[in-house]
Amino acid sequence: MTTSQPILELTRGQVVEATHFGSIAVVDSTGKLLYSWGDPQMVAFLRSSAKPFQVLPFVERGGVEHFHFTQRELSISCASHETAQHHLDAVRGMQEKVGIREEHLQCGPHLPGDAAMLRTVIKQDIVPTPNFNNCSGKHTAMLAHAKMRDLPLENYLDHAHPIQQDILTLISEMCGIEKEKIELGTDGCSAPNFALPLANSALGMARLCDPRQLGDARAAACRKVTSAMTTYPEMVANHGEFDTELMKTGAGKIVTKRGAEGFQIIGVMPGVCGENGIGIAMKVVDGDASHMDDELVSSNRVRPAVALEILRQLKALDESQMKALARFGPSRQLKNYAGLLTGESHPLFDLFK
Repeated sequence: MTTSQPILELTRGQVVEATHFGSIAVVDSTGKLLYSWGDPQMVAFLRSSAKPFQVLPFVERGGVEHFHFTQRELSISCASHETAQHHLDAVRGMQEKVGIREEHLQCGPHLPGDAAMLRTVIKQDIVPTPNFNNCSGKHTAMLAHAKMRDLPLENYLDHAHPIQQDILTLISEMCGIEKEKIELGTDGCSAPNFALPLANSALGMARLCDPRQLGDARAAACRKVTSAMTTYPEMVANHGEFDTELMKTGAGKIVTKRGAEGFQIIGVMPGVCGENGIGIAMKVVDGDASHMDDELVSSNRVRPAVALEILRQLKALDESQMKALARFGPSRQLKNYAGLLTGESHPLFDLFK
């Protein structure tokens, strides 16, 4: 077994000032490990990258049709949204259709990531409520699933609740790993979360994007989820956010979902990098903390640049698409507060070595 390797470095002048380490796994929908960097068997929590899988049992059981959810509402069910006004409106609309109240959500509140909404909250001294949580769409969908099946709402996050057991079973099946080998933890939003090898997480994403070998009901559910995410990517994160902009530029061919502590999954549809769909999972060892600029906009240093370099090496994005996303990387010039060029950041890995 290998260990994580350098994936991105920052220079100041001619000196390497910082190096980030991580691991990458690239797997196709048949389960073949195509490429890797570092340790493809590294066990890591999916964190919010699990959201497209967490909504799948609800979709597979007909929940979208039962509550007449739109594609925008299904997309925000997979989201780590930034609490822009359009996110709040979508979540409230879902709750009205389901017949639940915001108070049913057990995710807890936090400040918005959307800069305009954050300014409003500060200026108007608004106290955030559970719908402000970037996981409120996921929690609303979980509650909808429970209500549709006449299951209790008050303990919908318990590991033993049928909703959570269905999610665990689905992740086991999609990712090709026995349930007993999935390490369980509690996410920042209080929902159960799942740790498994990167190669298995990548397999799950490959199958989500290329579900031809799955049963009819699951394949249809996978296509509904990926179609919703790529049709309304601004619901998954927000306008200007990397996940959203990558899916916009990918034009329905690329699906991506970030997770906390340096986790990211990306799916590429069949026909882009070969006959089969592929999944990519990465973990940045140091967690890739976000940084807020003077405009109150947060960004990550490592994952966007690494993701673009992976897709460049795989030829999943063409030159014009790479140019459209150049503000995220792969290489970026670094400037100080006065606008002076101080160095650059650039990826370090070669998947073909």
